[in-house]
Amino acid sequence: MPSISNKGRQMPASPIRKLVPYAEDAKKRGIHVIHLNIGQPDIKTPKVALDAVRNHTIEVLAYSMTEGSEVYREKIAEYYAKQDIHVTAKDIIVTTGGSEALSFAMGTIMDAEDEIIIPEPFYANYNGFATASGVKVVPIVSSIDTNFALPPISDFEKLIGPKTKAILICNPGNPTGYLYSKEEIQQLAALVKKHDLFLIADEVYREFTYDNKQHYSILQEEGLEANAIVVDSVSKRYSMCGARIGCLVSKNKDVIQTALKFAQARLSPPTFAQIASEAALETPQSYFDDVKEEYVARRDILISELKKLEGVKVAVPQGAFYCVAELPIDDADDFAQWLLESFEVDGDTVMVAPAAGFYATSGLGKNQIRIAYVLEKSQLVKAVQILGKALTEYNSNT
Repeated sequence: MPSISNKGRQMPASPIRKLVPYAEDAKKRGIHVIHLNIGQPDIKTPKVALDAVRNHTIEVLAYSMTEGSEVYREKIAEYYAKQDIHVTAKDIIVTTGGSEALSFAMGTIMDAEDEIIIPEPFYANYNGFATASGVKVVPIVSSIDTNFALPPISDFEKLIGPKTKAILICNPGNPTGYLYSKEEIQQLAALVKKHDLFLIADEVYREFTYDNKQHYSILQEEGLEANAIVVDSVSKRYSMCGARIGCLVSKNKDVIQTALKFAQARLSPPTFAQIASEAALETPQSYFDDVKEEYVARRDILISELKKLEGVKVAVPQGAFYCVAELPIDDADDFAQWLLESFEVDGDTVMVAPAAGFYATSGLGKNQIRIAYVLEKSQLVKAVQILGKALTEYNSNT
């Protein structure tokens, strides 16, 4: 029988989606599943974006430019200027989601067996992108005890070797919700310049920062033009996950020109989604103000409810819409599956994302889960109450 590749065998399953079959089985049994596992906001997509697609006059759905519509890229640059990020349309490649931007970044700057340092826990698909590119992830542990703050720069420096090509951060973080300060970004900037590395920042949650804290982009740091690569996306900003539009941004011309060759290999990003995304740039600030206010309220009530549960430790997010909770159990994967297969309260159960899949270091995160607070507040309260009852029953049976 023909065999699949070693790369295919090594490709990690998503901790966010791997439990979907158990959730679907639960639904078929009549169980209502409260989804805390995936960052799919219930916030409405801006009407202006949907209307742009509804009211289009296209008669031939043609290829777009490989790097994305020039008009759209110019408008993205205008959007960045409002964030005090100064780039041009030529510094931007429109991609099929932030995922493709990350893949292009890795393909552009790294060869097989090269290394990328990433603070963990991190967005689980970074492992997948690295595996697909033949790149080795070198993790550096951040701790729930410090709210997942940036590890000491001296710890990063110990990991830098001849194969190290880049450091990758997510700011604000998925799954932790941690927001890197300007000072932390500047520390990383000094480190990558010292060792002639790239600094990749996944900034898709830029709009969602809380407690009067401000996002500081690596593209705002002077002197980092040759080192900085930003990954961005419309998915969470405008609640447009299904559009699959993102972008890769860098002032390094060699990076953009090389990434463009990867983009040419996939021809072009989707036309209708670009139309919607371009229109979404007209979304008023009031939309983001309201969304941020809602997420702060959701975060606060979620953290408050989780802290009521005996033996549960939780980090307080400063951005994005995720938090990591440490549970009084040994195996969150088993617990998450058990929730869907064997537990319910009045016909309801919850689906969570086991956090081990957000680590590259084996054995870490085994008793942690990621919760996405993308549901309205009453559902979050109900979900935590169910979680508390589940922990009691699970621990009494194991």
